[in-house]
Amino acid sequence: MRVALFTDTFLPKVDGITTVICLLLDHLAERGVETLVFSPNTGPIERYNQTPVITAPSLPFPFYPDLKMALPTPRTFRELRAFNPDVIHFIHPSVFGLAAYAFLRQRTDWPALVSYHIDYGRIAQHYYVGPFNARFIEPTINFLTRWIMNQADYNLAPSRFIQQRVRDIGVTAEVGLWRRGVDTEKFNPRFASPDMRTALSGGHPNDLLLLYVGRISPEKRLYDLKAVLEQVPGTRLALVGDGPLRPELEKTFAGQPVQWMGYLQGEALSQAYASADVFVFPSALESFGLVVVEAMAAGLPVVASRVGGVMDVIAEGETGYTFAPGDVAGLVSGIRQIAQDQTRMASMRRTARAFAETQTWPAMMDEVIAHYARLAAKGSE
Repeated sequence: MRVALFTDTFLPKVDGITTVICLLLDHLAERGVETLVFSPNTGPIERYNQTPVITAPSLPFPFYPDLKMALPTPRTFRELRAFNPDVIHFIHPSVFGLAAYAFLRQRTDWPALVSYHIDYGRIAQHYYVGPFNARFIEPTINFLTRWIMNQADYNLAPSRFIQQRVRDIGVTAEVGLWRRGVDTEKFNPRFASPDMRTALSGGHPNDLLLLYVGRISPEKRLYDLKAVLEQVPGTRLALVGDGPLRPELEKTFAGQPVQWMGYLQGEALSQAYASADVFVFPSALESFGLVVVEAMAAGLPVVASRVGGVMDVIAEGETGYTFAPGDVAGLVSGIRQIAQDQTRMASMRRTARAFAETQTWPAMMDEVIAHYARLAAKGSE
């Protein structure tokens, strides 16, 4: 079976979508599925694992320069025709994917699967270009999302929350569930490192160490964590990642016990997870929140806002605590409940790890392959 994948974000940019794509490509290679990736040009990459990568010239997206905009080129379609896929997987298409989809749907019969990964419409509310808030583009984004998902042969969402979200904006086509898994060998308590804990805590390893991993961007509501540092004594925060809000947030946290770790990958990231005490995730919105399950695999209790897939994975009071987005008092309360009871913290760490061990990537990816096979068979009728 041959599968072409169109994505608007790919390596060398590292984020949740890229992580999932790479895991999918690895799994498809293991299962003998031939793949070809098309994406905007985000850096010098021509191949990932066994998969060729065909890029198109790109420009920074005005509201979020880390994202790239591109249009398909004649080479895109030449390479696609030569590959002759059985299925095309559009991974949360925006500019690049939408343009390719619009062109191909009028000229080919290749089955198309669309997977939803990030709520760009609601995220737009948190961004500005000069004095202009980007919320005005939300209706357009929702319209395009409705259009492509209602046209696709099948759709996938990462959580029950997002399944309902796309129904709310008018998607009437069938939307299945592509759950998220975790690599429990990579994210594992055995990576706990005294040296990493010292670095994360700014030289105070005996304090309660909170960890956040992800984009440093407005929709993550990281400024809410200042209240925790001010109201829960002996608490420190380590932020792993980067993004457009970092300069402003550094001013907000000036004088606070905060360590800015930047991007971490490989064993350093594994050590960061395993060396903290509590994972914090105050995001205003999310499609799934892959980092939450990664933290649980590393043995961390989680205090997170009720967004994306959080409610699918956190058992209240057993593996963590949840709160409504923007409920700072709920965030502080969750941290306090864990901090004041070391026995409970230890129990939550064990329970979080045990749950993560049930969430394997191979099972999740095999479900996607089953969708490919079904669509390919239908397309060949």
